[in-house]
Amino acid sequence: MSLPATDRGYMARALRLAAQGLNTTTPNPRVGCVLAKDGAIVGEGWHARAGEPHAEVLALRNAGEAARGATAYVTLEPCAHHGRTPPCVDALVAAGVVRVVAAMRDPNPLVAGEGFARLKQAGVEVESGLLEVEAHKLNIGFVSRMTRGRPWIRLKVAASLDGGTALSNGKSQWITGPEARRHAHAWRARSCAIMTGSGTVLDDDPSLTVREVPCTRQPRRVIIDGRLQTPPHAKVLEGDGALVFASDAGRLPNAEVVAMPAGAGRVDLVGVVAELGRRGINELMVEGGVRLNGALLKAGLVDELLIYQAPLLLGNHARGMFDMPDLTDLAQATPLHIVERRGLGPDIFLRARLG
Repeated sequence: MSLPATDRGYMARALRLAAQGLNTTTPNPRVGCVLAKDGAIVGEGWHARAGEPHAEVLALRNAGEAARGATAYVTLEPCAHHGRTPPCVDALVAAGVVRVVAAMRDPNPLVAGEGFARLKQAGVEVESGLLEVEAHKLNIGFVSRMTRGRPWIRLKVAASLDGGTALSNGKSQWITGPEARRHAHAWRARSCAIMTGSGTVLDDDPSLTVREVPCTRQPRRVIIDGRLQTPPHAKVLEGDGALVFASDAGRLPNAEVVAMPAGAGRVDLVGVVAELGRRGINELMVEGGVRLNGALLKAGLVDELLIYQAPLLLGNHARGMFDMPDLTDLAQATPLHIVERRGLGPDIFLRARLG
């Protein structure tokens, strides 16, 4: 069905509204809604945090009586179930909205078409698929968790031009410049959790917090620590909420330790990401060392690479990006699809997809 140009414009506005919740809506999806009637916007809203009103409810409040007879442009299928808030479909019907245009169907099994069905039963005209690609990108982690049971995983690496991520003694601060670090912190801010390994904790003592960009919510910190080597005074344990995956049960201050054994003192990474999915983690950013990076790649768990390369040469004794098996043929190489490249001060940023 061919849609009027105004529909595209209203949906684009709804997507811009949804993006305002980029760093705050976890574990909920980012959703925006625009109400339009007679060629004008009469109400709009966006979801900010779990437990707070959904985008449709805020748009209806903003519109008041003007919502009657309006079209609702929403970036995700309106919910039809009672969660922390009542179903949005009931609010839309009660307000007298006559048409709903959604960018995409909700992958949540609790909704998954039920919202559309309820609206149609109430006599509301329903259309979907407008700017669906853009809506999917905005909620790529939520879609991953709902359809695969695990978060969308981004692996971030800061390296020299010859692929070194640290000196042989483990020192790595700072390879890249301030522009690249601010850019990486923006990726941290939108992530539900940041994961590293115990080796990085011992070498760098990172805090894994968002500091370089404004942020009202700190991502959860996750540590892969098979032998529970994380020092009790480590910065990553400051404050509450750290989640440590080990091969055996144990205790650390300000942290929850979860046993996820894979034998020989190692951690079951497939089990880890499944557990993170069960805990509502949509987007996971990994800032680990060569071993954790390689293990995640070998397990097929990396969706996207965020590579920051500085104009430096660290030599062949430096630590590399990934601990991976030796290849005997170029056909065995891991193919990547570059989706973004840009300069950040003196550094180069590459974003690449796997698979």
